[in-house]
Amino acid sequence: MTRTETDKKELVLPSLPKQSGRYLSAKQVGNLLYVSGITCKWEGEVRYKGRVGEEITTDDGYEAARICALNLLAVIKAEIGDIHNIKQVVKVTGYVSCSPGFAEIPHVINGVSDLLTHVYGDSGEHVRCAVGVSSLPGNASVEADVIVELADR
Repeated sequence: MTRTETDKKELVLPSLPKQSGRYLSAKQVGNLLYVSGITCKWEGEVRYKGRVGEEITTDDGYEAARICALNLLAVIKAEIGDIHNIKQVVKVTGYVSCSPGFAEIPHVINGVSDLLTHVYGDSGEHVRCAVGVSSLPGNASVEADVIVELADR
């Protein structure tokens, strides 16, 4: 685990998540860094499994989304060396495993958005898409990806 200090509160980043397929964890195009979707694994174990609103609560889904955000930051750190070398967060896409009709998808994905705005302040504000899906890899409850603009170095 890696520790980083933000607003005098320490965040603990997990070890770099292992990929579950044939793809890049991140790809830089110009000054944008695209980070692949990451589920709510913590140190190799999916922490929140099943459909939000059925097997787990909406608040648990929010916590699962926060874990996704921490995993995204771990990938960013591995790619560019420091999570503070970000100019701004551009876009977040969040996926919530849930049943048809589940209406709290935005609240769940706020777990990602809230953590990123906590870390980056106004530069963490972003556009977003929050989608309900029938299942996710490893029976995870939440998955998220992100696009960030890199600071000039």
